[in-house]
Amino acid sequence: MSNAANSFQRCLNDPDAPCVIVAEIGVNHDGDPAKARRLVDAAIAAGADAVKFQVFTPEELVAPGAGTADYQRSRGAGDDQGAMLRRLSLSQDDLAALRDHTLAGGGVFLASAFSPRDVELVAALGVPAIKLGSGELTDPFVLDAARRTGLPLILSAGMAGTADIDWAVERLAGVPLILLHCTSAYPAPEDELHLAAIPPLRERYGVPVGYSDHSRGCEAAVLAAALGASLIEKHFTLDRGAAGPDHDASCEPAELAELIRRVRRAERLLGGGVKRLRAVEGDVRAAARKGLHAARDLPAGHRLAPGDLCARRPRVGLDPRNIDDLYGRELARELRAAEPLTRDRLVEGTEDLKW
Repeated sequence: MSNAANSFQRCLNDPDAPCVIVAEIGVNHDGDPAKARRLVDAAIAAGADAVKFQVFTPEELVAPGAGTADYQRSRGAGDDQGAMLRRLSLSQDDLAALRDHTLAGGGVFLASAFSPRDVELVAALGVPAIKLGSGELTDPFVLDAARRTGLPLILSAGMAGTADIDWAVERLAGVPLILLHCTSAYPAPEDELHLAAIPPLRERYGVPVGYSDHSRGCEAAVLAAALGASLIEKHFTLDRGAAGPDHDASCEPAELAELIRRVRRAERLLGGGVKRLRAVEGDVRAAARKGLHAARDLPAGHRLAPGDLCARRPRVGLDPRNIDDLYGRELARELRAAEPLTRDRLVEGTEDLKW
């Protein structure tokens, strides 16, 4: 199993695993298998763990005469959604070849499904998980078909409120699930991303939560990683200026590489979730932590009292946090001013001291 495949499997089970970066090629191949291969190569070269395509059967997805969205029309898609989808579809043989090409390059091959038939087609490609877009969140036919495959599911939660997500998650109960926070606008305005929803979604549903990023730039993905996103999906193109519905809301190869670099740096900066003494702090700790020292000359037999001791660097003697438990104890030997108070200077044993 490749490192990318291992990373994908870990994100399903380990909340501390590095987030999986998915280059969402989607339909940015424009129906051209050769262009799709170039996109795969560019995504893997940029450092993506996985690439994702969209598998749809136009007649199973849209009714005759269905219109397109404003953002699609603005990018030259025309008014007929079915006609647009037919231009952008790839055959099952093309998809299988792209899967093999991706695996040979060390990446993970993923695909979205949009109808029960598409679910079967995606599952037949041997994917490690099936992606369901925000449009399928309320489609029981697709959710049930995906559930029957027994594969882990990645579910986008764009265009949805809590009641919508509750319904879908309940219907998929028991299925390994990654839920993706998402704002379904292309591109999505910065003030509509609401990344702070990621931790509450994880707490509410008890599943890994990722982020499907339709915004421009890297900042949202980096912040999502800092908020604990287990998977980040970013639309990817070779040319943002190309004609086609999704190019304008996608990042180009250099941008994807920069996004991945910054996400990985953010993960290094975040580190583990447990506060503990780190080995790198050892030298400074030895110099900066304090021990108990005599505040003045103290004779043998003296019983320690407030004003006898002070905390000074370095921590050679007993820890200052023991101070309240040391009052009243007898000195076995003289302790001169500024000398550290060590265990052997006391008559009584010190096994009871906490620090």
